[in-house]
Amino acid sequence: MARIRILPDILVNKIAAGEVVERAASVVKELIENALDAGGTRILIEIENGGKDLIRVSDNGAGMQRDDALLAIERHATSKIYRDDDLFSIKTLGFRGEALPSIASVSRFSLITRESDADSGTDVRLDGGRLVSVKETGAATGTVVTVRQLFFNTPARRKFMKTASTEMGHIAEIVSVTALGRHDVHFRLDSNGRTLHQYSAVQNRENRAIDILGASVRGRLHPIDYHADGIDITGWAAAPDAGRNTSRYQFVYVNGRYVRDRLIQHAVMDAFSGRLMKGQYPVVALWIQAPFDTVDVNVHPTKMEVRFAAPGTIHSAIVTAVSNGLESGSGIGVAAQPGVSDSPAVAPQTLFRNIGHYQNPVSPAGRNSHLSDTVPVSETPRFAAPASPDVKPVAEQPRLWAQTQTAEIEIIGQFEDTYIVCQKKEELILIDQHAAHERIVYEQLKNRQLSGSQYLLIPETLECGIREARILEALIPELHEFGLEVEPFGKNTFIIKAVPALLPPSEARGLVCDMIDRLSENEHATPAADRIDACLKLMACHGAIRAGQPMSVQQMKSLIQDMETCTSGDRCPHGRPTWIRWSKTEIEKRFGRIV
Repeated sequence: MARIRILPDILVNKIAAGEVVERAASVVKELIENALDAGGTRILIEIENGGKDLIRVSDNGAGMQRDDALLAIERHATSKIYRDDDLFSIKTLGFRGEALPSIASVSRFSLITRESDADSGTDVRLDGGRLVSVKETGAATGTVVTVRQLFFNTPARRKFMKTASTEMGHIAEIVSVTALGRHDVHFRLDSNGRTLHQYSAVQNRENRAIDILGASVRGRLHPIDYHADGIDITGWAAAPDAGRNTSRYQFVYVNGRYVRDRLIQHAVMDAFSGRLMKGQYPVVALWIQAPFDTVDVNVHPTKMEVRFAAPGTIHSAIVTAVSNGLESGSGIGVAAQPGVSDSPAVAPQTLFRNIGHYQNPVSPAGRNSHLSDTVPVSETPRFAAPASPDVKPVAEQPRLWAQTQTAEIEIIGQFEDTYIVCQKKEELILIDQHAAHERIVYEQLKNRQLSGSQYLLIPETLECGIREARILEALIPELHEFGLEVEPFGKNTFIIKAVPALLPPSEARGLVCDMIDRLSENEHATPAADRIDACLKLMACHGAIRAGQPMSVQQMKSLIQDMETCTSGDRCPHGRPTWIRWSKTEIEKRFGRIV
């Protein structure tokens, strides 16, 4: 009996669909790209039940005659390439083998199309990849592709689709990034009969950029304009202090195609080196134009990755282009809205407002003025940590307060306004004030010890993308329990009215943006309880004493006392150690006093 068989076309198409059609958003992406390649200037995307029940993409492009419509649903049929050379010089969006047959194989599919000079159109229908009917029909110029019951004949694939809200969020993201790349095209996205967003065709690309990137970057975008060695790079880079917690806000287009490329992301990060806070990612919108025969777009089924013939040249060009842009003046769009704080800095006296024991404002005299009740001011020591091999991991150490009392810990001072230097019997201890206070605030929030709201004098307005808006809207009831009051304000806009009492008002916008960024990364994989916990951790981070913040001795004592009440005081909510120690023996070994 033969063991090797030729697979039937239907099964081959289903396998191909597994590469191209990952989810409903993949279908939308392929159909929009085909519409753009056909010259469409008005594109309507209609979705029902997150794409599970219906995906329809209509355009006013060139349309097809009957024979072409039938060929379009055959595997390996394309209007984009004709000879070998074309494969390595692709100028269109839609080619990697063409997606229509793959989409049709896992859905109930129809294609209605008409050329501008034809008297009538063609209506082609398939069911699970099998041709059902072909007929003449009345139709407007252009093409309408309808995909119903996606994955109806592959139940295992359909089972892995997420909630309608999650799938809709991914679709909205595809539409927005495509709209940013083509400001000259009108896009409309409808969901369950309601228009979610419209991007009108505009003359200037910057108008579309502001619409997509949001109001928070108005007046803070540095223009990028680079031309050398056949490479053109244009676009904008947002000011470094507008950085986000995820790289999702890096919009890059190579020869008109939206890509997520590691080489480009690395180059952008290099350009921002020394300008961003740790853990932050820049916000950029870049259009890179390179000779078509130096860019291979045929390296991934979804066409989201590219390969460059000269990657070093591209990397260097991007670093130079973005660096030069950041050094130039910023300013496209109108200035930031009144009441929206762009400054990440917080006045010292606000850090201790309504935070347990931390009521006393820090004296402007500086660190040494607070140490008189511990050591003479003139003799205040400054400590440098020994080399890391001599430091025991916290996991191997007993709890800081095990078998002792807080009173036995003597505060010596602060090192670099970041670490509290203490002595406990014959041990030298360094406490990371931010990590320690973050753990305190986190446990107080989680145990409902901190409650109440601090209302903003001028409520903050926050404009989100469609996907981000859905994430935030679902969180509103839970956030309200912890004092963070956010209300919808039409479409994808929200009003932040109050923050938890432990937070200064200036943290409101940054906190909510950080929550959205963090949760959008693993939206579909994170249980509800974990999402709330992640929000509490972010609240604790924003409400905790910062590194570089001077503290009085009383404030340091209060913090150490509060650490004693924590159930997991050895580590901050994110897992970093809150303190490290050296024994007298370890220190004397370092100084050669003992062998």
